[in-house]
Amino acid sequence: MPDITAKELTAIEDQLSVEQLLIKKYRMYSAVSTDPQIKTKCEQIAARHQTHYDKLLAHLN
Repeated sequence: MPDITAKELTAIEDQLSVEQLLIKKYRMYSAVSTDPQIKTKCEQIAARHQTHYDKLLAHLN
């Protein structure tokens, strides 16, 4: 794999921050939700963003 440019690295770092924020938000939404369907959906969305985060992080290793 070719080296990542500085611009690409910045974009990946920015997206990692966005994904981290979304993970935290949806975990919080799940924690405060009293509706089981909403709680489950928020947990699923948080898990999806965790997968995105992990894939992006893999590009830096």
